[in-house]
Amino acid sequence: MESSEALLARFLALHPKAIDLSLERIQRLLASLGHPEQRLPPVIHVGGTNGKGSTVAFMRAILEAAGLVVHVYTSPHLVRFHERIRLGQPGGGQFVGEKELVETFRRCEDVNAGEPITFFEMTTAAAFELFSSHPADVLLLEVGLGGRFDTTNVIAEPAAAVVTPVSLDHADFLGDRVTLIAKEKAGIFKRGAPAVIAPQDPEPAAVLEAEAERVGARLFVGGQDFTVHEESGRLVYQDERGLLDLPTPRLLGRHQHINAGTAIAALRAAGFGNLPVSAFEEGMARVEWPGRLQRLTRGRLITLLPEGSDLWLDGGHNPDGGRVLAEAMAEIEEKNPAPLVLVCGTLGTKDTEGFMQPFRGLAREVLAVPISGQAAARPAEQVAEIARKVGLRAAHFSSLEAALASLHDTVWERPPRVLIAGSLYLAGDVLAANGTPPR
Repeated sequence: MESSEALLARFLALHPKAIDLSLERIQRLLASLGHPEQRLPPVIHVGGTNGKGSTVAFMRAILEAAGLVVHVYTSPHLVRFHERIRLGQPGGGQFVGEKELVETFRRCEDVNAGEPITFFEMTTAAAFELFSSHPADVLLLEVGLGGRFDTTNVIAEPAAAVVTPVSLDHADFLGDRVTLIAKEKAGIFKRGAPAVIAPQDPEPAAVLEAEAERVGARLFVGGQDFTVHEESGRLVYQDERGLLDLPTPRLLGRHQHINAGTAIAALRAAGFGNLPVSAFEEGMARVEWPGRLQRLTRGRLITLLPEGSDLWLDGGHNPDGGRVLAEAMAEIEEKNPAPLVLVCGTLGTKDTEGFMQPFRGLAREVLAVPISGQAAARPAEQVAEIARKVGLRAAHFSSLEAALASLHDTVWERPPRVLIAGSLYLAGDVLAANGTPPR
């Protein structure tokens, strides 16, 4: 049987650009497939710059804790493409299997008949085909890039459209000002459907609210219509329905409190407000989202570190991601002091300097590494140069393994805390090398 990897490689050749924001090609293919996007369960559509995947993860954990069957579509994947498509099942969803994925890819390829189409358009059409053929109670659908012209934005009547915190990223496609990016993200709002807006900085908040009102969406604004905060070691959520007093989330970092609150608001706005309190409680405790402030406690890479070291992994890669990640590491440092070493690899398309700035005065040193198989990856030497520019001590290495092994050359006052970050592609490399891929 032909592999999904071989088919995916073929899809890359169907359009000269990896990204070409438009809805025309996906609409053509979906029509030829018999409109699977019109045969889906209720859809909660999630866009934003940071926190999309975590917000989806919270919603999935809560819904599955309530016994519902949940489809999930996210991107990019970390290790295998199959991670993007989670097919709901009673008791918990599973990544799509190879055989079914290949059969669906072939059908989409045959129906497309060689017409120009991007990789993401072809694979999203395949995901919709799969979701439409498996019954479920809800589909959690993550935007790929932007919103207005993103391939996922073919859902005419979502149960809710959600925008997580908006900041600068993908400026070459979405604009170089946060207000322009917010307007693109707001493109998923639909007339009559709830528009759930996470707590935002004032500029993007104003744009998102104005766009929601312009299209006639029903607004649910973080900080106004719903609030979330920590109190006495608990997470307290409140809206017009009342208050939920919950355990703090399993996902670490105060930014995850915002994502958890946004997830709860989205579920309530989308018609899932009558879930038992126990489902929200269990959701906070069981939520998982690999590569996002994930502590690696087993695997091959642990054995390369000095004995007693902590190893953490995060896919953060833009300035706002760097800020919330540094805040989270500072909070961990306050509770359990250890010298922080940042192992970093980034893409040339990202603001590496902005990502690293928050670690000044926090990270003891930066170990710059390459990202395998990514033509857009910054050379490790350049990453180290940028780190020095922002005032961080830095060295570069030919591989992740060499960087980790170098920690034995330093005499530490206590075992170091090692954070690997800078790119989701690097996070995927780490999980693969460690032998702990997402499941």
